[in-house]
Amino acid sequence: MCSIDGTLLDFKNLDRLAAGDTGIHRLDPRAKVVVTLVFVVCVVSCGKYELAALLPFFLFPVFMVTLADIPALYLAKKIAVIIPFAVMVGMFNPLLDRQAVLHVGALGISGGWVSFASIVVRAILTVSSALVLVAVTGFPAICAALERMGMPQPFAVQLLFLYRYIFVLTEEGAQVSRARELRTFGGRGRGIRVYGSMIGHLLLRTWMRAERIHMAMLARGFSGAFHTRRQFCFGTRETAFVLGWSLFFITARLVPVAHLLGSLVTGIL
Repeated sequence: MCSIDGTLLDFKNLDRLAAGDTGIHRLDPRAKVVVTLVFVVCVVSCGKYELAALLPFFLFPVFMVTLADIPALYLAKKIAVIIPFAVMVGMFNPLLDRQAVLHVGALGISGGWVSFASIVVRAILTVSSALVLVAVTGFPAICAALERMGMPQPFAVQLLFLYRYIFVLTEEGAQVSRARELRTFGGRGRGIRVYGSMIGHLLLRTWMRAERIHMAMLARGFSGAFHTRRQFCFGTRETAFVLGWSLFFITARLVPVAHLLGSLVTGIL
């Protein structure tokens, strides 16, 4: 029960962070969505052995977290939840790819370890950018930005409803879990039958509540249009934000950072 309530609180914390009033928060959501998309594409497009090429991309989440006053510890905890999944994806790479592609002195590092580290780093970068985007924009504003950028309105509305349904599902799940704990003692009430029945009742409860919420929205004049707390416009700041960061990402992706650093160190020595 505590874990379910804690998960719900974490989701709501992102919405609370989106209510900030920093310069990053006041930017048009479309600018932040475009920059995040370019960031993700450039990070994902890096080769499996291009670990050094990923290092400059850390500047973007650090910049956003600093200027938007996002708690770094809170963000780190959310990213830590995703790291085990990235580790599971690349855990067999060191066994399958044993050819040395990097040498640190006399120590040779196989391509499997380099690609494994690359998977973990890319997961950290992409997840952090997505969390930062939600924390500085808010999910309703992101859906509105996607609709203005050309996404069909039904898709954008469904995406927003899916996000809101997570809250409904979590609240109902917490209530069902609390009711089970209050009505059980010892080892009773913990069998497969009980959990199967709980899942069925949970789906029915969330379905019925979602229908009531939808009827309430229609009664209040909901027509599919998004209404955000702020009125945004794409101006000079947004243009500079998009062009500046996009140019930085593309340059960091195309310029061989490892060779550049090696040449710099060689020139100094």
